[in-house]
Amino acid sequence: MSILVIEGVDVFDPASRTRQEGVDVVVQDGVIAAIGKVPAGVAPDIRLRLPGHTVLPGFIDLHVHVVASSTNLGANAVLPNFLAALRTLPILRGMLNRGFTTVRDAGGADFGMCEAVNSGALAGPRILSSGKALSQTGGHGDFRQRSDQLGDACGCLGRQGAIARVVDGADAIRLAVREEILKGAAQIKVMASGGVASPNDPITNTQYSDAELRAAVEEAAAAGTYVMAHAYTARAIRRAVEAGVKCIEHGNLVDEDTARLMLERDVAMVPTLATLDHLLEYGPKLGFPAASLAKIDAARSVGREALALLARIGVKTGFGSDMLGEALHQHQSDEFLARAKVVGNEAAICSATSVAADIVGEAGTRGTMAVGAVADLVVVDGDPVRDISLLLGQGEHIPVVVKAGVCVKTDGRLHEPM
Repeated sequence: MSILVIEGVDVFDPASRTRQEGVDVVVQDGVIAAIGKVPAGVAPDIRLRLPGHTVLPGFIDLHVHVVASSTNLGANAVLPNFLAALRTLPILRGMLNRGFTTVRDAGGADFGMCEAVNSGALAGPRILSSGKALSQTGGHGDFRQRSDQLGDACGCLGRQGAIARVVDGADAIRLAVREEILKGAAQIKVMASGGVASPNDPITNTQYSDAELRAAVEEAAAAGTYVMAHAYTARAIRRAVEAGVKCIEHGNLVDEDTARLMLERDVAMVPTLATLDHLLEYGPKLGFPAASLAKIDAARSVGREALALLARIGVKTGFGSDMLGEALHQHQSDEFLARAKVVGNEAAICSATSVAADIVGEAGTRGTMAVGAVADLVVVDGDPVRDISLLLGQGEHIPVVVKAGVCVKTDGRLHEPM
């Protein structure tokens, strides 16, 4: 593998929250080989001199749906498979262009898509796939209308555009978890409460029984992985935590007692703030019914208070964007600004680097600027710790992105696979 040297840059390491100025970064064999001066005898194949720029670890988004090319997830689920797959291409390219080198897909991406990215056939971030998320009948992943014949199969298993599958009962869940892991899931996603994007389940609903949740956790643990749970209310979060879930998604209505339980059990949270702002903004134009808009507004109004509470208690909070549809994916990086306004720029950056890497079990390997870490890097024109706006938009202030030691974006241009 070629040797890359980035010269004369500042380096911010989120893991130690330290900064070095005017140093060189050497990348060799896909890892960071040196930070400081170029070791004697090193002959770089690629040399980039970028004074005034800051190098950070590549960003990790812990809550994406790369197949969600439409905000109408029910309609998205019935797209022809080839069309649904093609519509993921600009979504994945956009994420990489913004500096996201790893994403955790919270329902939808399959083994084939991950392999296409990993093999270089498709430009995009590395994907940690959950396969199809698991939903109870009438739950957050069940997009059948009330007028449908419920005796019919949901038809979600063979659908490229479906983010979830409907499964009920502890034994059925055990089988579903085993199937998703067989098909390449890195972790398992369950819907443990109502949500804002599904038609028939108020946010206040709890979903899945204790036995069903524990079945998912036990099967995931048996396969050496964990369960992440969609849950908004304190009651839903507590049930999931007590069942052994290790990561809570959204969590807007968490309370202090539940946050302390999460800290005690070492359970992380992935708040998703900016998506609700944009869903409320775009919702009327996209035909969202009044009931859905009301659910969005109710969750949005308390989301920032929840993030402040989690920060005060000390719960690990990772970066998650959860953007849906063509109109929203472009706003992925707005999550940086939404968080920065509550916890500050540095903490917002850490949530998408060192904290996110810790949540997925890759602390020290990713999310850090340390010798020996995987060389997933972003080069920013300026200092984002001082000016978080440099991370917003479509990567206009990110001229270079390095993924596993390979320059996938230079001079502000994303490289396409041949």
